[in-house]
Amino acid sequence: MRLAHRTLPTRPYAAAMPTALDQRALNRALLARQLLLERRSMPAYDAIEQLVGLQAQAPLAPYVGLWSRLTGFGTDELSGLLIDRRAVRMTLMRGTIHLVTDRDALVLRPLIQPMLDRYHGRAARGSDVEPALAYARELVEIAPRTRVEIREAFERRWPSSDADTLAMIAHVMLPLVQSTPRGVWGSNGPAALTTIESWLGAPLSAGGTLDRLVMRYLAAFGPASVADLQAWSGLTRLREVVDRMRPSLRLFRSDDGVELYDLPDAPRPDGDVEAPPRFLPEYDNVLLAHKDRRRVIPGGRRLPLPPGTGASVGTVLVDGRFEATWRLDGSDLRIESFGALSSRDADAIESEGRALLGIVVGEPGEVRIVRR
Repeated sequence: MRLAHRTLPTRPYAAAMPTALDQRALNRALLARQLLLERRSMPAYDAIEQLVGLQAQAPLAPYVGLWSRLTGFGTDELSGLLIDRRAVRMTLMRGTIHLVTDRDALVLRPLIQPMLDRYHGRAARGSDVEPALAYARELVEIAPRTRVEIREAFERRWPSSDADTLAMIAHVMLPLVQSTPRGVWGSNGPAALTTIESWLGAPLSAGGTLDRLVMRYLAAFGPASVADLQAWSGLTRLREVVDRMRPSLRLFRSDDGVELYDLPDAPRPDGDVEAPPRFLPEYDNVLLAHKDRRRVIPGGRRLPLPPGTGASVGTVLVDGRFEATWRLDGSDLRIESFGALSSRDADAIESEGRALLGIVVGEPGEVRIVRR
């Protein structure tokens, strides 16, 4: 569901007494929008847009993320999107690498750029970085370059400069994408960078608005607070945007009284709806896209973010919440549960785990469930 051109109704929802939503209701709303209550039959391209991208810090993480959400998904589908340049990997929300469609890449990057400027702009203050940016752009448009190669080029061009700082500034202030084969299943390569304009043959879009960004976030992650929205995007001062949109949004409140906003007709399943177990990669936005993560992560539980490719270790949702971790051990799968599992949950996890092995390993293996 693409919301870029959607017009919201103007009914005064916010004037009514807001309905309270407990954590279980928020969990089911999130799972429904994240395609995790039931797998959907839809193209991966459409799913990536509906989710406003997938976290892709680990290059293969989106494959596991899409497999957990879509029926009939195979690794060749996403690899094809990357090779055909219909999906790209680039720095976006929170200053982290996301996999987005070509259309979203051109729209989202200008909206997110102020956050990147704020995070890293201090390094550029008091210095004339325009020559360095122009030189970096020229380099990467001749051929994709790694960040190390960009730094080394700066060292040769300006021997007395702080080449590390210049390379970092170029990395965040230029709209760079990671070229293939980075992120392609079975042929992963280094993070070689080029400009999005060169890679896609199209200019950045000036048509995106923060209002539309808020709508798309709520469609994928709502109901949510302003703090949640800012935690997901990395942007600040979004209160004024939400206040402007307030008459056309549905207002709720959390169990501790925080105002939550949502699209009026977005799905909000009953909290008693069954949620099957789902395997997620270590960097999945369902775990990271809120300031208050209690709807999916039990209070006090730390989210593991180990280094890896994205297809060898991750988290397991049990009844919609982070209750176990998974890790490949050769062709076997080891699942560590934080607490006791019912026999029904254990059977469902084992079945789902065998299906996961089929896509990430390609052959049968043993699924072992142990308690941490």
